[in-house]
Order: sequence, then structure tokens, then C-alpha cells
Amino acid sequence: AYKRFRELLPREERENAFSARVPKSQILTLPELRANPFQHRICRVFSTSDDDSMSFEDFLDMLSVFSDSATSDIKSHYAFRIFDFDDDGTLDRKDLEKLVNCLTGQGEECRLSDEEMEQLIQNILEESDIDKDGTINLSEFQHVISRSPDFA
Repeated sequence: AYKRFRELLPREERENAFSARVPKSQILTLPELRANPFQHRICRVFSTSDDDSMSFEDFLDMLSVFSDSATSDIKSHYAFRIFDFDDDGTLDRKDLEKLVNCLTGQGEECRLSDEEMEQLIQNILEESDIDKDGTINLSEFQHVISRSPDFA
């Protein structure tokens, strides 16, 4: 992990990698993130900086959550945070719409119609919103994920 982190830094900063921060633009060059539709959210969630750059510790946190040895509770907690685009602690209709758009692609030819989007969001809420408050909280999200063996 340290070697991969160092390689993302400019040569002149590699000696002080433990105290350096890798810019988001460099983090996004990682093959694991390059094609990920949530790449910007992943950087936002794992970075401890306003510019979404990463320290070695941030980088380790990200790698550990995505490793095979991370528990499903840890993975679902971070997935929830990544999907919570407005960082308010719930997945509301706007978060779900952004989530669907990320998964289906941003191009016009991939975008769902307003009716299709509304129906899909309604289906998601019917399946997941246990307390029927119009949003999905972490507990409800984890409940749904627990029934999905492919999640991990």
C-alpha cells in the first residue's frame, strides 16, 4: 500500500510520503477507480481534506474498506456514505436519483425518463424504507444489503 501511495506522488515528494498528500487527480488514475462511477464520491468520503486529496492514512482507510477482509458492516457503512451525496445521513429522493444516474451513465441515451426514474425510486423506497419516512437511513440500508449476498 505504501509503495502504491508513493508512486502517486511526484518524485521530489516521495521521500516524505508519510506526511505528503496525493491530489485527487492522481488518486483517480488508480485502475480500481478509473472506471468507477462513484470515483469522486469515494475521494470525498475517504479524504480528510476539503480538496479531496489523500494522506497515506486516508489511502489506507480506502484500501482497507475495499479489501476482501473488510466486514460487510464496514463495507455497507461506507457504501451508504458514498451514496449519501448531500452528506445528511439519509438517502432521499435526490440521492437516489444521483445514484441511479451514476449507475446508468450520464449520457442522454442512458438516462431514464422522468416516469421511469420516479417508478424506480418508488420501488427502491417501498423495498427499503422500513419506517416509511420517505428516506433510507443507514440501518434500513444495511438491512437491505444483508439480504444481498453479492454486495461484498
